[in-house]
Amino acid sequence: MPAHDKGKDERRRATLAAVAPGTQLRDGLERILRGHTGGLIVLGYDKVVAGLCTGGFQLDVEFSSTRLRELAKMDGAIVIDSTCTRIVRAGVHLMPDPTIPTEESGTRHRTAERVARQTGFPVLSVSQSMRIIALYLDGQRYVLEDSAAILSRANQALATLERYKLRLDEVAGTLSALEIEDLVTVRDVSAVMQRLEMVRRIADEINGYVVELGTDGRLLSLQLDELVSGVDADRELIVRDYEPQDRDPRPVSGVLASLNRLSATELLDLPTVADVLAFSGNDPLDIPVSPKGYRLLAKVPRMPSLVVERLVEHFGGLQKLLAAGIDDLQIVGGVDEARARSVREGLSRLAESSILERYV
Repeated sequence: MPAHDKGKDERRRATLAAVAPGTQLRDGLERILRGHTGGLIVLGYDKVVAGLCTGGFQLDVEFSSTRLRELAKMDGAIVIDSTCTRIVRAGVHLMPDPTIPTEESGTRHRTAERVARQTGFPVLSVSQSMRIIALYLDGQRYVLEDSAAILSRANQALATLERYKLRLDEVAGTLSALEIEDLVTVRDVSAVMQRLEMVRRIADEINGYVVELGTDGRLLSLQLDELVSGVDADRELIVRDYEPQDRDPRPVSGVLASLNRLSATELLDLPTVADVLAFSGNDPLDIPVSPKGYRLLAKVPRMPSLVVERLVEHFGGLQKLLAAGIDDLQIVGGVDEARARSVREGLSRLAESSILERYV
């Protein structure tokens, strides 16, 4: 995702979090809806906003949901500071630039969209007739839904994530067994990275629902954290494991960012994924490759990252690590007899379990 789009996405999520269920602002908005009145609320105040305001009166009082509800009974917009902690002005008439394009038809919604575009601040419009709350931000319109509707979509996405995670565990287990046997091809690596990226994207979508749900999304957040535990680490470790030796090293973050930029269609194409991972050739998917050992070493309990780096640097590949004895391991700095034994036994257990999972 480009930096500009990423910044807009973070800003959108931060704003949705500010109006999520459980916040004072959301409580105030729902009070306005229940009172069958409308409202226009600007979430930010500066010289530009001040220049658009006419009439009304200065308040500068502490924000509360009940005050918001009472002030919404009057004609005019309400201006809140960007931290949503103080009500700055109320009953004001907003006069944005009429040449700013808008697709809205209602006066309140047209004003809300134009003010949001002109000032850059989020603007909320509470529709009295349609009984909806619309958020205008960065040229986009978002309708705030109730928790039940969001939870329904979130649960569907969570079920999808569970299926994808199950498939990811299968291909990752197969990759581990192939690494032990030194039978890995680019196809196997690309398949795992493809699944990891798919899981990450679904998790990111669910995380958006968690933000929108606010306090209602706590259980969903716990389920999500459990499902995606270790996914980000595995993405980085696989990139480091299979970085081509004949090319200048690339930052792991750069490779992952390139994967992130792939469209959904491109992500389904294994040769495209292989190309992002810097595997090239006429038919790169069947090219044999060998891991350095980062991912399997990370599975050994209580293994410091510095020791992992030294082991990989010293032995240069997983097969040499698997063949190394306790005395060989102790040559590496920071590896005493106890740690060497832990590495040896840990890798042996991983090798045995991986082979059993594949063939039994």
